[in-house]
Amino acid sequence: MVFASGSGAGGGPQVLTARFVRQVVLGRWFMVFACLLILSASGATYIFSIYSKVLKSSLGYDQRTLNTLSFFKDLGANVGVISGLINEVTPPWVVLAMGAAMNLAGYLMIYLAIDGRTARPPVWLMCIYICVGSNSQSFANTGALVTCVKNFPESRGVVLGLLKGFVGLSGAIFTQLYQAIYGDDAKSLVLLIAWLPAAISVLFVHTVRIMPYPRASRRRGPSAATSNDAFFCFLYISIALAAYLLIMIVVQRQVNFSHAAFAISSAALLLILFLPLAVVVKQEYKIQKELEESLREPPTVTVEKPAAAASLQMAAAAPQTQSITAGTEAAEPSSSGERPSSSSSSCLGSCLRHMFSPPAQGEDYTILQALVSVDMLVLFLATICGVGGTLTAIDNMGQIGQSLGYPSKSINTFVSLISIWNYAGRVTAGFASEVFLARYKFPRPLMLTLVLLLSCVGHLLIAFGVPQSLYVSSVVIGFCFGAQWPLLFAIISEVFGLKYYSTLYNFGSVASPIGAYVLNVRVAGALYDAEAAKQHGGSLAGAGDKTCIGVECFRKSFLIITAATVAGALVSLVLVWRTWNFYKGDIYAKFREGADAEEEAEAEDLKRPNETTEAEIGSTEVNGRKR
Repeated sequence: MVFASGSGAGGGPQVLTARFVRQVVLGRWFMVFACLLILSASGATYIFSIYSKVLKSSLGYDQRTLNTLSFFKDLGANVGVISGLINEVTPPWVVLAMGAAMNLAGYLMIYLAIDGRTARPPVWLMCIYICVGSNSQSFANTGALVTCVKNFPESRGVVLGLLKGFVGLSGAIFTQLYQAIYGDDAKSLVLLIAWLPAAISVLFVHTVRIMPYPRASRRRGPSAATSNDAFFCFLYISIALAAYLLIMIVVQRQVNFSHAAFAISSAALLLILFLPLAVVVKQEYKIQKELEESLREPPTVTVEKPAAAASLQMAAAAPQTQSITAGTEAAEPSSSGERPSSSSSSCLGSCLRHMFSPPAQGEDYTILQALVSVDMLVLFLATICGVGGTLTAIDNMGQIGQSLGYPSKSINTFVSLISIWNYAGRVTAGFASEVFLARYKFPRPLMLTLVLLLSCVGHLLIAFGVPQSLYVSSVVIGFCFGAQWPLLFAIISEVFGLKYYSTLYNFGSVASPIGAYVLNVRVAGALYDAEAAKQHGGSLAGAGDKTCIGVECFRKSFLIITAATVAGALVSLVLVWRTWNFYKGDIYAKFREGADAEEEAEAEDLKRPNETTEAEIGSTEVNGRKR
């Protein structure tokens, strides 16, 4: 490969150059590609039901203990407030590196425990292991997803749907890869979960970063740097990836694959997974071409505010400032006769005073203003009911299939189907809600209500144990679980602003483990063990079989979950009512107002070129570049 510089013979930029390679690697689209890979390996918490049977048998747990471990898994995966606060004050690479270390440490200790390489740890220590390991998912989400949303603020629904979609696919991706690398060994799946996400995060740790929004694209309209065309290309590739995984799931259910066949199918999987890199190169080529075309245009001179005029304005404003200051000092005299200095107590008092006086919806709330707002409370309650119920079904899918008499291969199929439709729900909710919002002003909270009502269908199918209906319920529950996340995070970013999005994004996730604890541990786990005890002589004490067989094992649990989900849908209607006028307006207007003001100022300056002398010009721009 010959590396050269300059333009190609056809007038376009050359791609076989060291300069272009550097542009690609440092560009915003390669950052999106890196985030796709990071998040495609960050959804290991969704395949807990595959290795939960190994945990239960090798460590001698009953169902309630297993569901307690599942709760701590969900707690770690969704309580990311710490990662959000860290991301507020550090660059994203710090968050990604911390997440990689936690992932490796937590899951590696679980693997050593179930493989018998360490002494059997107590339950509380296993809870810590799985909480630490799964908490790395929140660090990966915060470092990658929040950064992408901030880099593409006008496409946040699309970004959230796409990136969350790859998180949803990660379960099926892990299922394919671990069988190709280790064979059908659930213990080795835990080992893969330990090292693969950590390795990918470390590989791209310095690629993910906040980038300034391209000014040229704001002035001239959509460009290759911010166009949604690339996101739709990523979407088509992700659909191809999901379709391939679905085909492999069906084929592997009908045909017994050898280890070599799994290796070949996984190689094809990795090829599709790296296809977005071609889109990245194409977008960077367009960016370079646009830059070269702009350099060939005649130079335009843009005059900023003259220095002399700025001095006159400052001089005119000084008397007003002095009078305001004097009035303030007269109103608040100090014992020393001087203006009192600010202190931490006055700052705290100011924060508390403004905590219950939030700005208008869509403006930047402080963290305290958002946490105590009615909108956040309503959204939190709806998420507890909705996500908590679907997550209970996902975590117990292995035991649900076992109780209803499905074979082991079918149970693995359910888990993979949930992963595929989890992806479908995420991308559908993200892209569809963005399109419906742009064209019809359809509020995202109303779409969330519809998703909650749809999930009740899946819960009722499990409750009544309709023959062969678990395939349908796994599709419905996977879709609804996935669809709730981009809607939740988009609503938070739109209603409460992006200034403290890292923290508020993670606070929204806290509702998931709360719902999972109530509905999974206290309801599903307790009722399952009670039914299992009836089938095993009235007690589950000691070692031995603790399996429950029959529709009764989960019937009461999912009837309760259905009722809770309906209640969550009714609560979400309150948020629909409160945000109706907000979503009927232009919620992204503020991202364009600054650019419009700049254009108007530039136009006014260009109308008076003869009135400005060379001494008054503070600075100029030629083709958008400072001189």
